[in-house]
Amino acid sequence: MTHPTDRQETEAEPRARLATFSRELGHPDRAWALLAEGNTSLLLPGADTPTMLVKASGTSMATATPDDAVRLELPSVLELVDADTGGDAEVGALFDAAASAGNGRRPSVEAILHAVCLDLPGVAAVGHTHPVPVNALLCSVSAEALTRGSLFPDQIVVLGPDPLLVPYVDPGLGLARVVRRLLRERIEATGRVPKVVYLRNHGMFALGSDSAEVLRITEMAVKVAQVLLGALAVGGPVYLDDDAVARIDTRPDELLRRAALASPGPTTNRATTAQDGADA
Repeated sequence: MTHPTDRQETEAEPRARLATFSRELGHPDRAWALLAEGNTSLLLPGADTPTMLVKASGTSMATATPDDAVRLELPSVLELVDADTGGDAEVGALFDAAASAGNGRRPSVEAILHAVCLDLPGVAAVGHTHPVPVNALLCSVSAEALTRGSLFPDQIVVLGPDPLLVPYVDPGLGLARVVRRLLRERIEATGRVPKVVYLRNHGMFALGSDSAEVLRITEMAVKVAQVLLGALAVGGPVYLDDDAVARIDTRPDELLRRAALASPGPTTNRATTAQDGADA
């Protein structure tokens, strides 16, 4: 049996990557996650059972360290999500076991929603943040403006045409169950996994193939929110029509740009360059 200390040594690199990922999303200049807001997760490569590393509860994204990573096996979490029964007590027991098996740190209750997202095809990194422009809309009567349509080409290239808006649900098991159902319905309807999930009166989840993509998605979602706030102040947004959106989503040059963004290079963010290809 692997001793927890031995396990942490073998997981040193992914734990370091999670810390770097967290600090990027939580950088104070960005104001995407203040104090202990927000959390991050990565699929753990090479695990016999699908497993994630998720930021511990109560820790600041801006100052995250490898010791702030908590290990959780996805099947154990998803079994709770998919069960007809179970609540806070069962979640508490699962998190107590994770703390005992590791360094005593407990995951946030939002780790349950991270597990739901990481169970989706092509998703290996998730970032949950509360950017001020995004939350300004999510906490307003205009929250649906975020998902009513697309405003400009780069929004489609980075975020895709199918963001998901979720009504407010108390964070934890209940929210994870609602989002799992809505994600399944959206994927069945569109054949694709949303890049961003907006939670009314709460924040956003960015779903990526690696931490660099999560950062790009979050950056673009913040820009979209800023543009929407400006458009709403001068009469309201004008969305691209469906044909234009479909064209941008599939035209060869935009597909090349999307692929280029997904590849490491000199323009890739400084902290995520070394992570590309390693988070999947």
